[in-house]
Amino acid sequence: MSESRVEIAICRLEEEQFTLESLATRAGVHPGRLESLMEYGLLEAREQAGARSLFDATSLDRLRVIERLRRDLGVNLAGIAVILEMRDRLTALQRELALWRARSQASSGFLPRQQP
Repeated sequence: MSESRVEIAICRLEEEQFTLESLATRAGVHPGRLESLMEYGLLEAREQAGARSLFDATSLDRLRVIERLRRDLGVNLAGIAVILEMRDRLTALQRELALWRARSQASSGFLPRQQP
């Protein structure tokens, strides 16, 4: 008897946005720290709504990584900048590799084995 597996992907049509204050609260940091991280170029607002900066969920994830590196591992801001840059490059390369693999498999007629 074969068992089929179905994967469901849920995506939001509307992306959650955070103000500087709400992002700071969600991450457990002082809003002033966010401002200094923005000045240093480690964190960027996705949108400006008048004088307010708006951030998305990826900013929250990035902020958590920054805080872990700073607080738990003792990395300074310059080191965090290098680590994040390398992390972003690695992610981009992984996406590009996945795209090349998919194209290669499609052109050769090879279909990846489905997992049970």
